[in-house]
Amino acid sequence: MMKKSFWSVLALGFLALVLAACGGGTADSDEGGDSASGGEGDSGETQFVNILTGGPQGTYYPLGGAFATIINNNVDGVEANATSTGASVENMKSLRDGDGELAFVQTDIASYAAEGKLMFEGDQIDNVQAVGTLYPETIQIVTTKDSGIETVADLEGKVVSVGAPGSGTYANAENILSIHDLSIDEDIEARNLAFGDSTSGIQDGTIDAAFITSGTPTGAVESLAATADVNIVKFEESKIQALIDEFGYYAEDEIAEGTYGLEEPVKTVAVQAMLVANSDLSEDLVYNMTKAIFENTDQVQHSKGELITAESALDGVGIELHPGAKKYFDEAGVSAE
Repeated sequence: MMKKSFWSVLALGFLALVLAACGGGTADSDEGGDSASGGEGDSGETQFVNILTGGPQGTYYPLGGAFATIINNNVDGVEANATSTGASVENMKSLRDGDGELAFVQTDIASYAAEGKLMFEGDQIDNVQAVGTLYPETIQIVTTKDSGIETVADLEGKVVSVGAPGSGTYANAENILSIHDLSIDEDIEARNLAFGDSTSGIQDGTIDAAFITSGTPTGAVESLAATADVNIVKFEESKIQALIDEFGYYAEDEIAEGTYGLEEPVKTVAVQAMLVANSDLSEDLVYNMTKAIFENTDQVQHSKGELITAESALDGVGIELHPGAKKYFDEAGVSAE
């Protein structure tokens, strides 16, 4: 009797499995198919976005963290994070190689990369497109009041830090000196120092002046100002215009009175900090991230946040705009000047 019950139960169980496979299992299979693969954008898979920034002590890194938070809070299905890097030149090459999705870069460096010039000679990058410009990266020629250096022409024969060869700062120094009929190789004693080492050198007297390209106020220059009377070299209006005419990615800028203890504003020039994207990213993804960033700049706690606006985001871009960013700015009624 027990044997018969056992085989009856087993037979009924087998029959139930067969019926499930032939009938109701189709719905289960369809549901499983939807959650595992689904349509593009509906798969439930997370899109990871790595934002390449700069050094931890700079401006790019904290802004990148703020942008990552904004994207994570406003774009469904995306997980963004900010990564510290060597900044502009390294970021362009990393994007080219697929080692990131978004990146901070100076507009002049992006142009050099797109054109295969200077530090990108023989290494043209054609798969990076603009998302939008952010704020000015001011070219500051830093010295002290005691140096006697008042103009760019006064740098002739002096020991001057121009940044590392291949860096954005070095390219800026080269451009500015050339407009003033000076050469890095022939007319100054060039030193290739980082910002902190440059200001330390000015403080201890081993160098006379330094080119520093950075948003103001710059921490390294503030540190120098705490121990010495800082002077920022002024640009003549005619030279500013000549620089803009020769190199389209420069714009006139001014360092405000009181910055570094300055007694009056100082006219200079700037390039722009810009956000760029790998051109392989979808139009929808870049549209959504662009919209999230430029419509939530009030959530950026860094002082540069107030300078980041949709209205100015196409100023000085210099390279092709990503279709997703273009879609957003077209809808917002923003066009390049």
